[in-house]
Amino acid sequence: MCIIFFIIFVKNCNIIAMATNDYVNGLYVKDGRLINGRPCSISGIEEAANLRRAAKRARKVEEIAEGIRMADEMKTMDDIMRGKKF
Repeated sequence: MCIIFFIIFVKNCNIIAMATNDYVNGLYVKDGRLINGRPCSISGIEEAANLRRAAKRARKVEEIAEGIRMADEMKTMDDIMRGKKF
């Protein structure tokens, strides 16, 4: 019986040598566990859209935080102008 070995790259770039009978459609058995060695299924366009969405959300959060900070400063200044302690 002849077993052929080959090398694959998994997501974390570790090189693993395994028998062909343990490798099926990007999945392989390691220490009795089924390991997913498939490449990431997200396309470049989808990844760019996700990055854009995350940047847009971060910008909104920053604007809200800035508005809250400005309101607190205005409240403090108003208290100082009216002679109240803050």
